[in-house]
Amino acid sequence: MEAILKPGERLDDLQCKGYHIIQDPKRFCFGVDAVYLSNFVRAKPGSRILDLGTGTGIIPILLAAKTEAGHIIGLEIQEPSAEMADRSVRLNRLEDRIEIIQGDIKEAAGLFPAASFDIITSNPPYIISSHGLENAYEPKNIARHEILCSLEDVVNAAAFLVRPGGSFFLIHKPFRLAEIFSVLMQHKLEPKRMRMIHSYIEKEPNLVLLEAVRGGRSRLTVEPPLVVDHMTG
Repeated sequence: MEAILKPGERLDDLQCKGYHIIQDPKRFCFGVDAVYLSNFVRAKPGSRILDLGTGTGIIPILLAAKTEAGHIIGLEIQEPSAEMADRSVRLNRLEDRIEIIQGDIKEAAGLFPAASFDIITSNPPYIISSHGLENAYEPKNIARHEILCSLEDVVNAAAFLVRPGGSFFLIHKPFRLAEIFSVLMQHKLEPKRMRMIHSYIEKEPNLVLLEAVRGGRSRLTVEPPLVVDHMTG
């Protein structure tokens, strides 16, 4: 199947099982964060997965390549992004495993039954404030700033939709860890695994990967840090 690209779009090779993704640099292109998160996810064969704020659909496509998950849904509020993600799914002939739905994370409880997913994933906006932005609703700003949804919104949706004993995986900024832990535990999502990501080993981490389990017992495993400075050598 040939890719149907719209003006300004490009087709990127994911270097993984021959999959490609359609992107528009004027809107938002996925970053290495999505790759880190997809590598961190542990999914059993046949798992049912929901990606909150899927954007280009990168995480569902990577999870389809790296796991034996049965069905993966990507939820995205922005119609142009959802439509583009759906074209990428069809381009890779993954319609039998991936579904893209346009919808609001804040309304996810009305879109899906409670406790209907084994795994929830999210690479949410990291930045709290949108003050000073010339156009807060520009797609790149929506992806980076908490404009259309907050951390609380994402966690609330995950807690409602993941089954008891199921996992919520996310990637975020370490400087918000205290807040993240607090919000997770308020929603009965117990932090179970954590891994820091460093650009340089002598610098503080700039990203953190977390797995929280609904109704899990209190015990956190801190995995060895991921250091990526070798990429600059």
